[in-house]
Amino acid sequence: MNQRADRRTLRLQLMPVSVPDPPALGGGSLSTWGEMAETNSSETPIICLCPGEVAELILRLEHRGDYPLTYRLQMNSNIPLDWYSLRTEGSELQPGRTTEAVVRFRPDADFFESRQTIEPEQVLTLNYQGEIRVYGIPTSGHPGELLANETFRLRLRPRSLYPSFLPAVYREVDFIGRLLKIFEQSFEPAVNTLQSLWAYLDPLTAPEALLPFLAQWVGWQNEATWSVEQQRSLIRRAMEIYRWRGTRRGLQLYLHLYTGLPLINPFRPPHEQPIQIHTASDRGFVLGETDLGPMATLGGGKPFHFHVKLCPDPGQLLDETLVRSIIEQEKPAVSTYDLSIVPIAETVHA
Repeated sequence: MNQRADRRTLRLQLMPVSVPDPPALGGGSLSTWGEMAETNSSETPIICLCPGEVAELILRLEHRGDYPLTYRLQMNSNIPLDWYSLRTEGSELQPGRTTEAVVRFRPDADFFESRQTIEPEQVLTLNYQGEIRVYGIPTSGHPGELLANETFRLRLRPRSLYPSFLPAVYREVDFIGRLLKIFEQSFEPAVNTLQSLWAYLDPLTAPEALLPFLAQWVGWQNEATWSVEQQRSLIRRAMEIYRWRGTRRGLQLYLHLYTGLPLINPFRPPHEQPIQIHTASDRGFVLGETDLGPMATLGGGKPFHFHVKLCPDPGQLLDETLVRSIIEQEKPAVSTYDLSIVPIAETVHA
């Protein structure tokens, strides 16, 4: 049976918990720009947070009576309902015991940018008032009464860097912080772009729309059939391809970047390597070097000729037309070649 409680038997304490990396503290005024929650025995707890961030208000209940107490919590405020949630660990408190509940706040991330906010003559509410009330559960003959209540304040502010560069006396003025936020929103995108300019100039991290510009820098001709990953790799290593153009190494590197086949697969024998380039060793009949006899061969030799053999993995398709265009571009003008694309499954089966 629950004993009717006296308000003096229940103690309610509010303890705000600040968010990680909070805005800088001000100089002491409760209207200070970016001031975080502080509470003591003589002041109303204040929670200051930024849109999209999370802050918590811990409610500590201490029962000093002699009988078990059944209670319920209620929050009255002008804070939008979808900005907070109240979590409790139960509704009964034993004598001499303490329990805690949590109010979790998370304002809308687009609070300052939403369409309702930027309507003409729209007045934004940045300061909110709230009250936590503890009621006893009504029993037969005893209506539920108010056992404890405490108030708190919630202040919504955009996160800002510029006020931290000002003397403390200026940081205490809320208007200055809001004024500087206008300039910060205008300049910070340009500052962030300059700080990460290296990423815009690296083909591996640059935006896709910037790839044609980077390709023009190195005189590279992009093909519409190449994937974005292939374009990034080829643009980044264009100078290396130019340096080895006309050599076996340069052709092998180009085919590696386009096809994605490894240069060397240590788990395959030499005749099954992914990219193979062999020069013709048969020179045919050469006066002064060939002995006349039954094994002598007239003609048949192909000077400056080489053979390209690609062994892709099963299911990997290669564009033969594009491969031939790469070989034509990289080989010496006087050279001729043969191309064969043999999937590894067919090679092993043979």
